[in-house]
Amino acid sequence: MKNKNLIILYLVFTIIVVSIYTCINIYEYHTYTYNYNLRLDRIITTIKNDYPDITDEEILNILNSEDNSNYMSQYGYNIYEDNYLKINNDKFNLFLILNIVYIIVSIIILLFITIYNNNRVNKEINNIRKLVEDINDKKYYLHLDESSEDVFSQLKSEVYKTTIVLKEAAENSSKAKKELKSSLENISHQLKTPLTSILIMLDNIIDDPDMDENIRTDFINDIKRETTNINFLVQNILKLSKLDSNTITFNKSKNKIIDIVNDSIKNINTLCDLKNINIITEGNNECNIYCDFKWQVEAVTNILKNAIDHSKESNKVIVKLDDNSVYSKIEIVNYGEEISEKDMHHIFERFYKGENAKSDSVGIGLALAKMIIEEDNGTISVSSNKKETKFTIKYYKI
Repeated sequence: MKNKNLIILYLVFTIIVVSIYTCINIYEYHTYTYNYNLRLDRIITTIKNDYPDITDEEILNILNSEDNSNYMSQYGYNIYEDNYLKINNDKFNLFLILNIVYIIVSIIILLFITIYNNNRVNKEINNIRKLVEDINDKKYYLHLDESSEDVFSQLKSEVYKTTIVLKEAAENSSKAKKELKSSLENISHQLKTPLTSILIMLDNIIDDPDMDENIRTDFINDIKRETTNINFLVQNILKLSKLDSNTITFNKSKNKIIDIVNDSIKNINTLCDLKNINIITEGNNECNIYCDFKWQVEAVTNILKNAIDHSKESNKVIVKLDDNSVYSKIEIVNYGEEISEKDMHHIFERFYKGENAKSDSVGIGLALAKMIIEEDNGTISVSSNKKETKFTIKYYKI
């Protein structure tokens, strides 16, 4: 927009300069004409008075004659170089000075406009250079206060867009570093406790070769349990890392939800037997979703495991299946401790352990399940009261 305005300004200035210059020349011509005509009129009047027999036609013929006689040369005048009228010589010098002054003033104004524009351009360039320097110094300031549409504003707009992208990248990088630090601290804590227990139990076994066989067996079983927990933690961390780095390709196909649920139940049969939990499936067994079968089994398994962990012994977990034109739904209901309002907001966060979490819980299962479900265009939510806790999974159809 500013470039367009500058072109208009130059155009208007040129029109004004040419117009004024034309007016000066026209006035100069009229001045010379007036002076010549006035003197000729006096000469003709004198001739008519002194020679009354001469006709107007003869006088006009003399004036319009192309005779090259140079009568005034005998007085030192050159018809091609000298002006017979002194007043026109004076006027010529005056108009010459006026034209020179006018041209100089026009050039000065033009130079002023050009210098002003160059200073503006240099200022804009310096502003953009400063912006780039600030970006390089990781100073992501945003200052959008111009509404013009010239090339510099467009360039600034692109720089601002780049600034926003870099600012977001820097913030995400900082956030990622904090999350990585927090994750490493949590992983370290989760590994430290079972490893310490294993080392203590192994030291006891080594230091006491005559240990009672029942105690030794208990120690070995405890070591196996702790090793299993460590293996579960490591495997889930690896799965989360693969999902974070987008190195997993989801092989999606049409699958029945009941098949996903049945395979998930098989994965936790042992846990169900230990707590005497009965899993009941209800609803539409013909529901289909478009997903990666293996990974959805992983997700549903983790949610069922959480439901069983927080169910009372000799109780039940109900899995309800439903389907409509918008989404297919799985509801997993268990009857145990109520999830507090505080825990409800963090339940899907990594390594988060709620008030009712088991001592050997690592706080990864639900976070992993959420990531997997969302990869297959799904959502997961939870509600809880003193009577029941319900996880709701919806797979949207698009």
